Amino acid sequence: MSRIGNKILTLPANVELKREGDVVTVKGPKGELSREIAPEITFSVDGADVKFERPSDDGRIKALHGTTRANVANMVEGVSEGFKKTLKLVGVGYRAAKQGDKLVLNVGYSHPVEFEDRDGLTVEVPDSLTIIVSGISKQKVGDLSAEIRAVRAPEPYKGKGIRYENEYVARKEGKTGK
Repeated sequence: MSRIGNKILTLPANVELKREGDVVTVKGPKGELSREIAPEITFSVDGADVKFERPSDDGRIKALHGTTRANVANMVEGVSEGFKKTLKLVGVGYRAAKQGDKLVLNVGYSHPVEFEDRDGLTVEVPDSLTIIVSGISKQKVGDLSAEIRAVRAPEPYKGKGIRYENEYVARKEGKTGK
């Protein structure tokens, strides 16, 4: 039994959901998202409630059931509220800046690292140690945030690097010299 797949998805008042073949389209106040889903999974819309159903209890179909429901739920949340990830820079001399449509990071390398703006995503730099990535697609927001973090991942000895806002970095003791 898929607990996530069997949960009923409630659509907000200003969100519209429709399926054409294998493509699900969700429209809302923040934009529109489309995604191809497995043809085996069906759903029925009853007012504002969406119920996902699967044809059999085959292992692959059971996995697709919960995954499809979760993906559509993320699309609904994205077009109604949006997603946001906050990254923090920790380290002496580390800083971020927005220059036109580029994010420029100075994180201890001999050269600055630049990221171009991407379609559907907004990158803000409220101060030189904070980066906010926001958009309607949870996958795109997470991908760009992970790419930015990978430029200088937090290291365990001094804790320097780029980390998510509430990320815990396990610290190591290092050499004691004894």
